[in-house]
Amino acid sequence: MQRIILLLIMVSLSGTAVSARPLQAVFEQESRVALSNPHDLKLSPDGQYLLVSDVGNNRVAILDPDSLELVGQFGADHQAGTHDIDFDKNGLAYVADTHNNRVTIYRMQNMQAALIGELSESVRGPEGVLAHPNGRIYVAGAWSNNVVAFLDGQKVAELTGLSSPHDLELAADGDLWLADAGNDRILLVSPELVIKDVLTRDKYHFRGVRYLDTMQDGTLIAADKDTHSVKFIGVDGTLRLQLGSGKAARGDYALTTPEGVEIRGNRVCFSARPLLKRCFVAF
Repeated sequence: MQRIILLLIMVSLSGTAVSARPLQAVFEQESRVALSNPHDLKLSPDGQYLLVSDVGNNRVAILDPDSLELVGQFGADHQAGTHDIDFDKNGLAYVADTHNNRVTIYRMQNMQAALIGELSESVRGPEGVLAHPNGRIYVAGAWSNNVVAFLDGQKVAELTGLSSPHDLELAADGDLWLADAGNDRILLVSPELVIKDVLTRDKYHFRGVRYLDTMQDGTLIAADKDTHSVKFIGVDGTLRLQLGSGKAARGDYALTTPEGVEIRGNRVCFSARPLLKRCFVAF
């Protein structure tokens, strides 16, 4: 059984520029919910719930973000291989229903989900979805090796030439961070899906980078699955913090195959196998 691990992230008072300041991460708790291969995580728009893409159970599991206890679920009767979830400005939920080659769309009320539509054109095996403030829905097709942008349900842009792309996250200026997992890199792309920058394997030693999130100061958090680590990359490109030793292991400073990540204030949740015992600290 895999779990959701909650860490408290604290910024040191040392350093001059925000992005240069070292980070300290202290383990707080891990979930006891029976999850099967959980992937990405997403807070509800009001911050009251933590939604988990529970791949092996073909559902979205809904947790209390403080206790990490299960309070609800949806999708198990029609989803297959659920990988990601996001909310648009109207509160609609978009779920990467991977093995059905579609993104399902739900109207949410009190965390009860009503299926109202889907997106599927040009996408196979979607594993990442982003509802952008510009009204577009961006979908990463891990099996079709592309990203497709939809507006009002219609395909309006496409980026090809990728390899098993996973998560899409919003950058501070409206651009998109994209985990190009099979190419072991993270791309910064414009809303028109033009590549603007590349965070490379050579510099950050990515191997199978999966899901992402950003801190308030612009720091990018990346779950780098096959290096068994979570990496915090500052806006100046410095590696501010790395959780995990780089190898799958048991112990106080160990992780195994982290997948999803979600920031909540100065706390970050991520999904990984239950090998973490106490805390991570870095200076």
